[in-house]
Amino acid sequence: MRTLAEIESRFEPREHLDRYNAFFLVGIGGAGMAPLALMLRNRGFGVRGTDATGSPVVTKLLESGIEVGIGHSSLSPAEGEAVILTDAIDLRESPEVRRAQELDLGMFRRSQLLGWLLRDKKLIAVTGTHGKTTTTGLLGSALHAAGAEPGVVIGAESADFPGGVVEGSGEFVVVEACEAYDSLRDLDPFVVLLTNLEPDHLDFHGSWEGLKSHMLDFTCRIPANGALIACADDDGVNDLRLRDLPTRNHPPFAEIPYGLSPAHRSSLADQIPPLKLHGLHNRLNALGALAVCEFLKVDLDKAGAGLANFGGATRRLQILKDDNIAVVDDYAHHPTEIRASIRALRERYANRRLVVVFQPHLYSRTADFLPEFAAALSLADQVVLTDIYPAREDPIPGISSARIAELLTVPLQYVPSRHLLPRKVKELVKENDVIVGMGAGNIDAFAPSFLQELERNGKRVAVVFGGDSAEREISILSGNAVAEALESKGYSVTKYDITERLLTGQSLADLTGPDRPDAAFLCVHGTHAEDGAIQGFFELLNIPYTGSGIQTSAIAMDKARTKVCLHEVGLPTADTVLLARGEHFDPKALPCPAVVKPNAQGSTVGLSFVEKRSDLNDAIAKAFQYDEQVLIEPWLKGVEISVPVLGDRALPIVEIVPASGRYDFGAKYERGATEEIIPARISESAARKASEYAVLAHRLLGCNGATRTDMIVVGDRPVILEVNTIPGMTETSLLPNSAAAAGIGFADLCVWMIEEALQRRARNT
Repeated sequence: MRTLAEIESRFEPREHLDRYNAFFLVGIGGAGMAPLALMLRNRGFGVRGTDATGSPVVTKLLESGIEVGIGHSSLSPAEGEAVILTDAIDLRESPEVRRAQELDLGMFRRSQLLGWLLRDKKLIAVTGTHGKTTTTGLLGSALHAAGAEPGVVIGAESADFPGGVVEGSGEFVVVEACEAYDSLRDLDPFVVLLTNLEPDHLDFHGSWEGLKSHMLDFTCRIPANGALIACADDDGVNDLRLRDLPTRNHPPFAEIPYGLSPAHRSSLADQIPPLKLHGLHNRLNALGALAVCEFLKVDLDKAGAGLANFGGATRRLQILKDDNIAVVDDYAHHPTEIRASIRALRERYANRRLVVVFQPHLYSRTADFLPEFAAALSLADQVVLTDIYPAREDPIPGISSARIAELLTVPLQYVPSRHLLPRKVKELVKENDVIVGMGAGNIDAFAPSFLQELERNGKRVAVVFGGDSAEREISILSGNAVAEALESKGYSVTKYDITERLLTGQSLADLTGPDRPDAAFLCVHGTHAEDGAIQGFFELLNIPYTGSGIQTSAIAMDKARTKVCLHEVGLPTADTVLLARGEHFDPKALPCPAVVKPNAQGSTVGLSFVEKRSDLNDAIAKAFQYDEQVLIEPWLKGVEISVPVLGDRALPIVEIVPASGRYDFGAKYERGATEEIIPARISESAARKASEYAVLAHRLLGCNGATRTDMIVVGDRPVILEVNTIPGMTETSLLPNSAAAAGIGFADLCVWMIEEALQRRARNT
C-alpha cells in the first residue's frame, strides 16, 4: 500500500508535470488510470504504459493507438517521460520505478496527474466512503441533460460514459475523488459532494479521526464561491460538518445539506424522478446530484431527466441476467455497501431467494469489520464465501474468510478457491434465485463465468486412457471404445492420455475454465490409475469422474488390504501370504500349488500359476518386477467367475473358461483365448451368494459406479479373490458382456457411468 512517507518523499510536486509532454503510466489498464491515458491522448500528449495483464480496457487503449506492454517488464519508461503510478504499485519492486530512477525521471501519483489535467476547470469532486462512482455518473448525466456540457471522469465503465471519461466543452468537470490514500490533496475542488463518511482505509489514515482530518483538509480547499454539498442523513458527514472549521482558516464557502430522513428532508426530495437504479442509497445519491445542479443554477427539470436516464456503472448492481435465474455483479466491499446492495436487491426482487457470493477485500478491512461483515451478509438468504483478496497486503495471522463464516446466521458454503465459485454456485442454484457476485477484488470474474456455467449441459466428456502401467495398451483400447460409444450418444468427447501430457509438458488448460469437460470417464488401469492417483488428480481439478474415489480405489488396488477388510465382516476370501521386497521367506512355508501375483496391479499383470514348489522363487521374482509387495495364495480349483456390479445391483455372473486352464494376462485379453459363459454354470445357491457377496463388497469398500468382483466357486462356496474398481471396457471385457446379457448395450452402459458420476457429484454438494 502507499504510505504517507512515500507520498511526501518519493513523488515530485504536481506543478512539475508542466515540464513534460510525454507520460508513462504504470497500471494503465486500471479503472482510474485508463481514463487519464485517454485524456492525455485526446490532448495531444505522448502516452504509453504497462499493466500486469491484458483486459478489455487494455484492448480499448490499444485500439485507440496507445502503446501498452503486458507485464511490468515488457516496456520501460524513456528519457523525457513523466512516470505516473497508481497507489497499488510497490515502489520497491516495480521495474518501471527502477528504470525511472536510473534515468532520473519525475515520478507522480495518478491523483497528481488527474488534478493537473483538470486544473483549468471548475472541479466538482464526488467523494465519500460509498457511492462515488454511481453518484459521479448520476451527476454527469444530469448536467449533460441540462446542457452544461461537463467533463466527466468516472472510476468504472458505463454505457453513458464509455471509457470512463468525457471531455466536456463546458466550464465544469465532474470527477470521482477517492479518499483511500489521501489522493484528495492533489485536487482543487470548486464543489465537493460528500455522500457519506465511515471508517475505511484505516491502514493508511491510521484511525477514524485521521480519515476525518484528511477529509476536512480537502473540504477546506473549496473556494469562497464554491460549496460543500453533504448528506445530512449520514452520521460521519454530520460529525465533519460540525467541526470547528474556522480553526483551519477555510474560506466561507456555502454549506448545503441534503437528506431524505424526516429530520433532514431536502426540499428537492420531491423532485427525484423514478430511477433505473434501485435502493434508498441510490435515491440519496440522486438527491445529492440534484443539490449540486441547483447550486450551479442549471435547469432542474432537464437535470432530473438526466438522472432518470442514467443506466448505472459496471459492477454497481449491474444486472447481467434477469429471468428465471437473475445474475447480478456488484462492487460492494464494505458492510454498509453490502447492506445497501442487499436492500436494493430485495426492493427489485421481492420474495426471491438471494444468494450472495462474496469475496472480502483486504485483510485489514476484514479484521476491522468482522462482526459487521457477518451481520450485513446475513441479510441474504444464502452466502457463498471465498478467500480474501489481499491486493497490496500480506496476510494477517488469524484473519480469514472463515472468521466471517463463523458469525453468519444464514446458510453458508465456503469455497476457498474463487476459481471454483461458478461450478459450486451452479450446484446449489434453484429456479427463481437471484445470484449476486459481490466484492472489489477479482470476484468480478465470477458473474460472467457463472453465466457460462449455466449454459453447460453435461455433454462434454474427457475419456482418460493410457497411463504408465503394464496395462497401458489395454487402456488405449478401452478409451477408444468408450469414446466412440459416447460420441454415438451425442457427447462431445476429448481423449486424454494424461501420462503423456504430464510427462511431455503439454498444456492442461483445457481441463480448467469454461471449456473444461463436465466429467471424466476413467479408462486407465493399474498403478497411478486404479490406486487413487488419477482420482486425486481429478479431485484437484474438481471434475467428476467415473468409478470410485481416492480412498476406496487405494484400498481395492491393495489386494491384501481388501481381503482383510472383507474378511473382517465375514466375507469368504482366499488365505494369503504377503511378501515385501527384501523380506526373507521360507519357500516350504508357502502354499503350493499357488497363485503368485503383485499386490497392487491389474488382476492378471505379473500373475503366475505355480504347481511345483521349486518354481515359487521364479514366480515371486516375476511378480516383484511389477510391485514392492507380492501375494501368494493357494491355487483354488473350481469355477472361476466374475460378478459385475452396477450401482446397487449385481449384473449376470460371468463364468471364465480359459482354453489353457489358466486365466493369465494372455488368456484375459487375447481374442478367443477364453470362453465367457453368461450366466455362469453354477448352482442357484452359489449364484445367489456370489451376487450378494459382490454387492456387499462394493458397498463395504465404498465403491461407486461399476465394479467387478472376481471369485472362485469351490464346490458350492464362492471365495472372493479381488475387487476391480475400473473394469476394462474392450470388446473382450467382462463388464460390457455381462451388461449386454442384462439388456444394457455398450453405449448405454457408458452413458450410465457418466450420468452416475455427475449425479454423485450433485448429491455430494
